[in-house]
Amino acid sequence: MSDFTRLLARNRNYRYTWLGQIVSEVGDHFNNVGVLSLAVEQTHSGAVIAGLMLSRAIPAVLVGPLAGILLDRFDRRRIMIASDLVRGVVALGFILAIGYQKNWLLYLLSALLMVASPFFTSGRSAILPSIATDEELHTANSLTQTTGWMTLAVGAFIGGTAVAKFGYQLAFVFNSLSFFFSAFCIGRLRSVNGHFRAEAQGLNETQVARPWHEYREGLGYMVKAPLILGIGLIAVGWASGGGAAQVLFTLFSELVFKRGAQGLGQLWGTAGIGLLIGGMIGNRLGKTIHFETYKKTVFFCYLLHGAAYIVFSQMRYWPLALLFMAISRASVAVSSVLNWSNLLKHVEDRYRGRVFSTIETLNWSTMMLSMLGAGTASQYFSIRVIGAVSGALSSSTAIFWGWANWTGKLPEPAVTSDFEAVEIHGDPTG
Repeated sequence: MSDFTRLLARNRNYRYTWLGQIVSEVGDHFNNVGVLSLAVEQTHSGAVIAGLMLSRAIPAVLVGPLAGILLDRFDRRRIMIASDLVRGVVALGFILAIGYQKNWLLYLLSALLMVASPFFTSGRSAILPSIATDEELHTANSLTQTTGWMTLAVGAFIGGTAVAKFGYQLAFVFNSLSFFFSAFCIGRLRSVNGHFRAEAQGLNETQVARPWHEYREGLGYMVKAPLILGIGLIAVGWASGGGAAQVLFTLFSELVFKRGAQGLGQLWGTAGIGLLIGGMIGNRLGKTIHFETYKKTVFFCYLLHGAAYIVFSQMRYWPLALLFMAISRASVAVSSVLNWSNLLKHVEDRYRGRVFSTIETLNWSTMMLSMLGAGTASQYFSIRVIGAVSGALSSSTAIFWGWANWTGKLPEPAVTSDFEAVEIHGDPTG
């Protein structure tokens, strides 16, 4: 029995989290393919794609700090359920945009969807060490990330095909239902304490009145932990080119290779396959390599990721372009699994919501600027040139990481644990 199947067989809480993840993330990719293809079909404009990406990024940036504060104050499971329910209702609204030639509706709905998202995504990261033992944590993180990339491959392939054959309405309805299913699964999580609040978090008048003080406290914690800060900063470096890449996926498929919605699904799907392979490699490496080797591996993976994306951007032959996209994504997946496992292992429970939401906010902020730059540049420069620049920027984060490592600024911090308060081994059929 593999580590993944063993974890799913014996850990009831994680099993429900995983099932909800599969369905909701496949639905997300139905929505992504549907919205982006609909926008290009109606406008044929790279600027509109950038506008859509920005309409998703800006709310995530603005709401991220609040999400972190609330996740460290209140029951994380309840907040995640509320996020799913809100997103399920909003996702149905995209049906109104079919055949409607006004871009503002797509922008508005995309923004509303992302207002609720940080409460779930940061919550899932924050809650993971509470539903997995110390021995299970790396495997749980690897499976969570690998599943995300698997659903990207499956959701993008199926979503692209479904949109091409059956239209946009099916994609948006499925996306809505997927959020409600996720809410049901998260509702099945159980704790022996009866809640999933962070440890030692009692509200007082000062905390209620000064949420910014709490958020600044979380920032101070990150600054004092070099590894945690370093992982956050290399995510920012990656996002400097990664945001542009989000815009370019649609432009390469629709305008460069002229493959339409099905080609967009193939491109996202191939990226998902690469991420899946990289996630599995990262899982194996994380169990065997020492801390110093981990840091060197991250450096190499970021270099390979950017270089492969540059080659992808210059390819004329579609199958080879897909191959180098897979290599690029596999490389970044290895580093992602290793980095996130170290965060889950070392971040204290009482700061976890703020740390993960801060990293997500920094990531989205940088991606927002990158998307804006790519969308603007697409009006003046070749998409292939913008793609090459995007790959170079994503690789540049390796320079910071390598310098920090070789100058001794990334020591290994102490390991934290809060597993003992949570019920894990329930009835396997429960």
